[in-house]
Formats: sequence, C-alpha cells, structure tokens
Amino acid sequence: MDKVIGSFEPPIQRLASKPTFAKKLWTQRNLLIMTVPFIIWVFIFAYGPLWGWIMAFQKYRLGFGIWKSPWVGLENFKTLFQDTDFYHVLRNTLAMSVMNLFAGFIGAIVLALLLNEVSGKLFKKTIQTITYVPHFVSWVVVANIIITFLSPDSGLVNKFLMKLGIIHEPIYFMANEKIFWYIQTAASLWKELGWSTIIYLAVLASLNPEHYEAADVDGASRYQKMWYISIPGIMPTAILLLILSLGWIIQSGFEAQLLLGNSMVIGRSEVLDLYALRYSTEIGDFSYGVTVSMFKSVVAILLVLSVNLIAKKAGQGRLF
Repeated sequence: MDKVIGSFEPPIQRLASKPTFAKKLWTQRNLLIMTVPFIIWVFIFAYGPLWGWIMAFQKYRLGFGIWKSPWVGLENFKTLFQDTDFYHVLRNTLAMSVMNLFAGFIGAIVLALLLNEVSGKLFKKTIQTITYVPHFVSWVVVANIIITFLSPDSGLVNKFLMKLGIIHEPIYFMANEKIFWYIQTAASLWKELGWSTIIYLAVLASLNPEHYEAADVDGASRYQKMWYISIPGIMPTAILLLILSLGWIIQSGFEAQLLLGNSMVIGRSEVLDLYALRYSTEIGDFSYGVTVSMFKSVVAILLVLSVNLIAKKAGQGRLF
C-alpha cells in the first residue's frame, strides 16, 4: 500500500486547558484580598442591621427588648395599609422621587453632551468644577442657601422679581405648600447635576473617534453627530444607571425634606423616611417605623428586578 502523502500530523502542543475556578481565585488573590475590608463593611452596616426587621412582627417595648417583646404577626402591616396618612406620605415620596429622577437623568445627559461639544479646555474644566462643587457641600449648607435666596425679607429672588416689576409684594416661597416639590427638585438638581455627568463624560470620551471622523466626511452637522453617535453611545450606560436609580424611587431622600420643610408645608414635605422617624421617635412606636422601612426595601428590590427584566427583554443594558 502506497504511503499517504500529506497525512495529518498531530500538533506538538495541545491547547491550554480551561482554568478551573480555584485557579482563577488564586490568580486574582491580590484583588480579592483588597475587597475583604469592603465586604466586611457591607456585612456589618448593610446586612447586619437586617436582624432588626424582627421588630416589624412584634409590638416592641423598650423595657423588654427584641427577644421579650410580644409577637403580633402581620398586625403592623395591616395597620400600615389601613392608615390614610401612609398613602398621603407615599404620594409625596413617589412624586418627589419621579421628579428628581426625571430631572436628574435628563439633565445629566444633556449637560454631558453639551460639555462634550465644548472645545476650549479651560472653559470646559471651569464649568465642570462649578457644577461638581455642590455635590461635596452638606445638605445643611445647601438648605440654608436655598432658604436665604427665597427669603421674603432679604432674598435675592424676591428682590429681583420686584425690581423687574413682576411682583409687588414678597412671596413666601418656603411657606407655599404647592411649590415645595419644585423647590426640592431644583435644589437636588443643582446639588447633584454636575456629579451625575462624570460617568456619561467618561463614556463619551471612550467612543471611537473614527465614527466622528466618518461623520465629518459625510458632512454631518454637530447636532447630527450628537444625535446619531453620542446619544446611542451612552444609552446602554444610561439604561443601567436608570435601573439602579429606580431602586431608590421609593425614597426621595431624607435630608432635603427635613431641612427645607416646615410645619406649613408638612403636607407636601413629609416622606416615608420622615414618617417612620416620626412614629419611632415622637410616638415611640418603633415596630411601626421598622415596618415602613421594610416595606420600602421590599418595593425597591421588586422595582429593580422588574426594570432589569424589561431592559433584558428590550435588549438594553442590564444588571444581570
């Protein structure tokens, strides 16, 4: 039988086998060791306090403690859903959360797109610094600035409007219940807008510059490049951040409402956190306060999972 010419010869070296899970852990051991302090921090301050949820199923009494307080089952939850004040406070929470989410989400994208189009580096950095600074300022300071600006006596807003002849008497902005939501939304937007643009600017900086060069060759205008290249480029990141933000929609905040609110606007300023705090500290019903907090956490988890599922079905960015 003649020898087969050009017969196949096995490769000298075999393909490297797929690394095992244990090998991956050993390879990344330095990074894993660096995460240990943060994991411990999360367990102590995020998961550790969850044992206090037991109080939601008890009639907690200070003298008895958690283990000796009487059990009431779901009685606190029945009381919660039968309380008309709860739905009133829930309305305030959702209204301010949606307003903050919409204003912050759209505002951050618009500001990032505008800053991305600025060619002067000095002007761009100046605007970024001015918009970033409020994020590092305490809500105590921000609230005092807002109250001072809107003061009926020496507030710059009232003085400006009266000088233009728009109004003839000072307006008591902080005593007007109907506009409290708008004041709180504007204050939150001013404080966090610049900080929210950081991720979007990083995404825009990572986009392939060849796409913009090709658009220039095709004669695309600046607005067309923004619409067809920049916006689609940041949308996966925007959807992911939106999913994360929706987990916080059940709580519109705490400090802003506490510091900007007063007895004259409490009908619009009280949110779930203040509602739980009032029952826990002023009334002394700690079990009811824990019930409100537990309700918030469960709703937040359901919102994140639901929006993540919708994003997955739509083929957009998602958490998992």
